[in-house]
Amino acid sequence: MRDKNVFQVNGFIGILAIVALLGLGVWLLITEELFAVAIPLIAVAVLLASGITIVQPNQAAVVTFFGKYLGSIRNNGLYLTVPLSLRRNVSLRVRNFNSKRLKVNDVEGNPIEIAAVIVFKVVDSAKAVFDVDNYEEFVEIQSETAIRHVATKYPYDTFEDADLTLRGNAEEVSNELTADLQDRLNVAGVEVIEARLTHLAYSTEIAQAMLQRQQATAIISARQKIVEGAVGMAQMAIKQLEADKTIDLDDERKVQMVNNLLVAIVAEKPAQPVINTGTLY
Repeated sequence: MRDKNVFQVNGFIGILAIVALLGLGVWLLITEELFAVAIPLIAVAVLLASGITIVQPNQAAVVTFFGKYLGSIRNNGLYLTVPLSLRRNVSLRVRNFNSKRLKVNDVEGNPIEIAAVIVFKVVDSAKAVFDVDNYEEFVEIQSETAIRHVATKYPYDTFEDADLTLRGNAEEVSNELTADLQDRLNVAGVEVIEARLTHLAYSTEIAQAMLQRQQATAIISARQKIVEGAVGMAQMAIKQLEADKTIDLDDERKVQMVNNLLVAIVAEKPAQPVINTGTLY
């Protein structure tokens, strides 16, 4: 089913024509002239009056005639369309849909709570009315299905920069959710303008355990960075001393110096310096 234009005439012109026909028919009845013509004129006027319809801004009127789809009126205003037809108004306005908080498992099997807001509008009134039973309910169900599908493809969080996560890559996840949802809603003539996560958290039964896991992972990740930085600083210090030729260090002294620098940098508490007033040996 495709959206198409239906026969339509400016409503004010149609009303003038109806009034003219009705007036002429009544005048013929009053004057008792051409009685056989007056009745059909009044009948035609009444028949045409059934085709008067009003379309509000950002709405479309879907016109059916005895079960057959004739077309739609997408421009707002007063119109005269096919008499005895049924008109169903469909809103073309932009709307929001806030999904419920869904409990799903991420790609690592951790239960999480997730919700999203979907911004959409109807772009094909014929599909919205005839291709699905209730397009608003269809949008709601498909939105929750798309959210579940996207949530199960990624972990909630990770400290590996190469991995895509629900928490750390909100823009990428939103784009994928929008594309996935658009594929599902094309059949209903709905355009998805935006889809963004509004709630994301671990499920209550594992929230405390996952918080401890996050803290432990963060500590390990931070320690790795600290060690890498400490080794680099120690190497830089030795190269600087050797380049300036201020101190001639043998291998044993280099090892001792690196050990002292690593201890001072990596230790959680500030190092307590020991001042040597004698020789090194």
